[in-house]
Amino acid sequence: MSTTAPPRRRLRAALLATVAVTATFLGIAPAHAAGTLISQGKPATSSSTENAGFGAANAVDGNTGTRWSSAFSDPQWLEVDLGGAATVSQVVLNWEAAYAKAFQIQTSSDNANWTTIYSTTTGTGGVQTLNMAGSGRYVRMLGTQRATPYGYSLWEFQVYGTGGGSNPGGGTGAPPDSFWGDTSTIPAAHNVVEVKILNRTNGKYPDSQVYWSFNGQTHSIAEQPYLDMPANSAGRMYFYLGAPNSQYYDFIEFTVGASVFNGNTTRVDAFGLKLAMRLHAHDGYDVQVGEDYQTFQEDRATTFQKFTNEVPTEFKQLAQIQSPYRIPAPGSAAAFQPGGQYANYFTAYAQSVGVNETTQYIFGCANSMASNPNMCAALNRHTAQLPSSQQQDPSQFYLSAPGNYYAKFWHDHAINHLAYGFPYDDVAGQSSFISHGNPQWLEVAVGW
Repeated sequence: MSTTAPPRRRLRAALLATVAVTATFLGIAPAHAAGTLISQGKPATSSSTENAGFGAANAVDGNTGTRWSSAFSDPQWLEVDLGGAATVSQVVLNWEAAYAKAFQIQTSSDNANWTTIYSTTTGTGGVQTLNMAGSGRYVRMLGTQRATPYGYSLWEFQVYGTGGGSNPGGGTGAPPDSFWGDTSTIPAAHNVVEVKILNRTNGKYPDSQVYWSFNGQTHSIAEQPYLDMPANSAGRMYFYLGAPNSQYYDFIEFTVGASVFNGNTTRVDAFGLKLAMRLHAHDGYDVQVGEDYQTFQEDRATTFQKFTNEVPTEFKQLAQIQSPYRIPAPGSAAAFQPGGQYANYFTAYAQSVGVNETTQYIFGCANSMASNPNMCAALNRHTAQLPSSQQQDPSQFYLSAPGNYYAKFWHDHAINHLAYGFPYDDVAGQSSFISHGNPQWLEVAVGW
């Protein structure tokens, strides 16, 4: 079911919809489970999503109240990155009513070449516990025939076996544990989740000049490094360096329910400060999103120069027009707006796939793009010319121009390559959105 809400409102609506689901954490530990559950909390991607509320991560979050749901077409896939080589002995599929009649379970060591280790054309839906033998870092369910007119939808996709990444909160580009400090001293929350702000400016600013602001409160982390966050809807927490009204600022977005945290770092509007979040729940779930460790380690000027070096000519000016404070998203730059030097950047490509929309609105997924998330994502990623089954395959993203190379940069330099580079970057589970019930603490690292 697509939505006609503008992208920014669409994200808010998705967050609120997730809050409305009670996080019961029933679990699906099957009798005689073969091996250890090695998929929970790991990075997940998919060929498509029905809308922002049904992202791929929902199927590996351990919460049977959230689900992944695909577009209403064949074929579709959902995959999980186990974080390292693994031996797979069992897969448990907890289907919603929209299940697969025909599907395969496949493994891969490189996310490109796949081996089928289970196949059926008589899927039953419900909870299917499938014993099998295979190996690889990546495991996916490839649905080839739907049992209903809707898409494919899984409450949980659980992989059992041995190996994989040892730290479910880690992954590609994730910081070492020392980056996050001693988490054992974080106080217990009296409300929903205890938030700790970390100074990771590499000595550029003291704790007395690293500020956070939320719900009318503003403090330096020298004064108050913690916030006992209550339930709230569609909120932002801002961070400032140097002064509480500094031009060096940025924010995270979240909606917090009575027993669930939903939130993300975002580059939809601009890059202001390096930010990373680590969410830890009482059940052991642990996940990190945001800029990668290397980006946090380098000076701000290096990041700006790296952006200039890595993006095509049309995008280089983004690192200059608000320097040294921000790198704005291309849709906010005059050069890509009507009358600007690159106003027709997307025009010919969009028209070649039947879309008549301005470059500015394609970058911003606005106007006619607001109700067509899959197409807007495909245009930004330069996959709109491909068959629909390939448009949301990450290996196909940004291979040719025109594309949103601003978004590509933030994906290239993000933990597990997940980032919110444009409003519908959640399509195929590529955004930095995280959600989990019964949260224990959230750390937010602020960098220079």
